[in-house]
Amino acid sequence: MELSTIMTGADRAKVEAQVDAINKSLQDGRKIKQNLDKDDFLKLLITQLTHQDPTQPLEDKEFIAQMAQFSSLEQITNMNTELAKMSGRLMSSQAVSLLGRTVSVKDGDNIISGVVDEIRGNDFPQLRINNRFYDISAVESILSNAQGGEL
Repeated sequence: MELSTIMTGADRAKVEAQVDAINKSLQDGRKIKQNLDKDDFLKLLITQLTHQDPTQPLEDKEFIAQMAQFSSLEQITNMNTELAKMSGRLMSSQAVSLLGRTVSVKDGDNIISGVVDEIRGNDFPQLRINNRFYDISAVESILSNAQGGEL
């Protein structure tokens, strides 16, 4: 039995259509990034090192500068993550301090006043006032229940 490795025009067109359909589905499934992250930077650095000309290797100063940039990028990313966690904890703490207090919140063009009787959520706390939940960022003023005056 003899196998032919030559494709007919119809077979070639069919295979090309299948390849195009697969490539299109792969492109549609990918997320389009607006910014490069530390993984992209590392991939670029590895690709650069892999494809560099052996007769003209990367200068030591350039390599050290790129590694310093990568290290800085990673530290900034880690710091941003930790700051976001700390911000969430501060908002939760602020919400807990309002429990049982009389507050005024902005609801569209209206100002609603009432006692905070429940708090939901951790990073983005919601305060229940008069059986409705409001975002903590909507708080306009806080009244001291003991003194009856505004803080």
